[in-house]
This record gives sequence, C-alpha cells and structure tokens, in this order.
Amino acid sequence: MTVDDTNSGAGAEPPSDSSVHATPHHEVDHTAEPTDDPLAIRLEQLILGADRRYTPFQAARTAGVSMDLASRFWRAMGFADIGQAKALTEADVLALRRLSGLVEAGLLSEPMAIQVARSTGQTTARLAEWQIDSFLEGLTEPPEPGMTRTEVTYPLIELLLPELEEFLVYVWRRQLAAATGRVVQAADDEEMVDRRLAVGFADLVGFTRLTRRLEEEELGELVESFETTCADLVAAHGGRLIKTLGDEVLFAADDAGTASEIALRLVEAMTLDETMPALRVGIAFGTVTTRMGDVFGTTVNLASRLTSIAPKDAVLVDGAFAEELTRTGDAPVSEAQAAEAAAAAERAAKEGADGGEPAPVPKYRYGLQPMWQRPVRGLGIVEPWLLARRGSS
Repeated sequence: MTVDDTNSGAGAEPPSDSSVHATPHHEVDHTAEPTDDPLAIRLEQLILGADRRYTPFQAARTAGVSMDLASRFWRAMGFADIGQAKALTEADVLALRRLSGLVEAGLLSEPMAIQVARSTGQTTARLAEWQIDSFLEGLTEPPEPGMTRTEVTYPLIELLLPELEEFLVYVWRRQLAAATGRVVQAADDEEMVDRRLAVGFADLVGFTRLTRRLEEEELGELVESFETTCADLVAAHGGRLIKTLGDEVLFAADDAGTASEIALRLVEAMTLDETMPALRVGIAFGTVTTRMGDVFGTTVNLASRLTSIAPKDAVLVDGAFAEELTRTGDAPVSEAQAAEAAAAAERAAKEGADGGEPAPVPKYRYGLQPMWQRPVRGLGIVEPWLLARRGSS
C-alpha cells in the first residue's frame, strides 16, 4: 500500500459520512479498485508481511474503532479511498488499535493522534518515493539481457527490506533522542513550542535562468549536489535542516554562533564548486513556532526577506542576530572595539613583561558590518548586517 500525498496536510477534517472518507489504497486515483496485478500483489504481501483480509469497515470494526475515526486516521496518513474493497491487513487493524489506544489512555488527544498520523505519513511518503525513484529503480535494472525487471525486483526487495527497516528505526530513534534532549533543556513549557532560534535560508542565485539552460538530468544532479552539500554541512556543524526547496534550503540552530559557522561554510563550499551558482544566505534570530518539524513566524519570514536582498556569496543577518552574536562574544560590536581590545591587551602585555600573566586578546570568530536600513515588505524598517569571518576558521 503506497501513500497518496494529495490528502496529506489538508487542514480541514473530512465530513462525518464515512462513505466519503479516504481509506488506504495503493493508487493515487481515489475511485480506483486495488490492483490485481500478480507481481504487485506479491510485492505488497512481501512488504506488508500479510495478505489482504479486510474491507475498511471490517478493519475498523475489528480494531474497535468507529469508521469515522478510522477514516480520519487513514486520511491523515495520506492513504487514498478504496471504497469497501478487501485490501487491508492485520497490520492496518493493529495500527488503528494503537492510535485509538493512545487516545483512550489519555496519552494523546484525538487531534494530536491525527497529527501524529499526518506527520508520519508525510515524512514516510517522501522517503518511500525517494527510495523507489532514486534507489530501487537503478538497482532493479536487469543485470543481464533477457531478464525482466520483474525477475529482479522481488528477490532484491526481499533482501533489502529487513536491512532498510532496521536502519530506518535506528535513525528515527537517534533523531528522537536529539529532539527530546532539546525539549527537556527548554527553560519553560512555552519555550518547548515557541523557542528562540537562529533561522537561515540559503538560496542559489539565478536558478531560474539555469532551468532554461540545463538539461533536466543536469539540473537534477545540480539540485541533488546542492541539497546534499547543505545537509551535510548543516548536520556536521550542529544545526538542523528543516527542509529543502530545490534551489533553497531552510536550516535552524540553537545559537547564533552555530548558525554563523553553517552559513559561512555553505558560502565557502559553493564558491569552491565551479559547477554551482553563487549563494546568498539570510539569517534572523528570535522566537520561532515549531510544528510537525517545520518552523513558522516573523523570524522565519524575516530570514527569507534577508535572503532575497543579500549580496551574492554573502550572509546577511538581522539586528537581533547581530546583538546575540556580540552578547556571546563571537563578534565585536564594531571593528573599532576589536582594535581597542587588542591594543589594551598589548599594553597589558608590555606592562606585565616582568613575569606577570599577559591579558588574553579577545578572539572574535566573526565580524559584523552594518548595512543601510531599508523597508522590508510586511516587516517595516530592517537594519541588516553583513556577516564575515575574522581570522582563520
């Protein structure tokens, strides 16, 4: 049973008549009957580990869940309508029991359980589509003349399935541990949802022109290289990749210093790659609302606006970010302050030449250059700062 993205994330709940609710299916066509293709059925049985046994109504009744609630769970997971065809398995029944059990036990409210179903469905749908499009498709090319893809696909999936499943659970547990750690360190309950973060956008300059000039395959390779480089650098330096948008990525970090390092590393990496267009980055610091792995709010909007006005191969930040960077000692308030601190340290060193410990010279990692104030649509007057690296990395 594959996932239909067309139902994912639709804000409105379905009507109460169960006959119009979306229920699981393997095709995007909501009115189609489940496929009778023998290989497709064999692959489905292999992947799901069970035979088709229930209609949606039977599955809901066996799970002890109303058809209305079952339909809302299935819709949230992104599964398309199969009417009352017999296409569901014991796994579908068990999933309904688990979700409804969490609600009955008071661990989750019904809206939260539906949100869990929706976020899981959307995330795994993208993962499954990627694996088929970019991974399995290439591996299932017939290795020898005369062999069909059909003869290759089943044994290959049979070998890969347990390994991919174990790896998926491992990565999910690791990510869950990291996310839980961030939450328990929050100062109060409000900060768990509305947190102060550094949010940045990195955008390829002139991407639209590239789409007209490059072949589709070349364009796909460029986007994949860009997203891979960004994902690796964001993760390596302690940030979180929120999402990719083809020619743009959105990332977040808990502090301004981490976000600065990520942004500058991204610009430096793209500059060294002759195949890549110029990059511009905008970062803002402030309160951010997090929902289903995404971020929202004025801080995010400001970061997006800063990106659109940033110079090529440069990083532009807002005043709150600049203030946070100076507060933590990662950047001087001005170059004059940095020079004055260095001069004071030098004088202290000369005065202490008789054996006293010289005063340490402040080691600022980044520099900030104020830019002209300008109006930004929907956000008023903004004073951006140009971020740069000071000294060696």
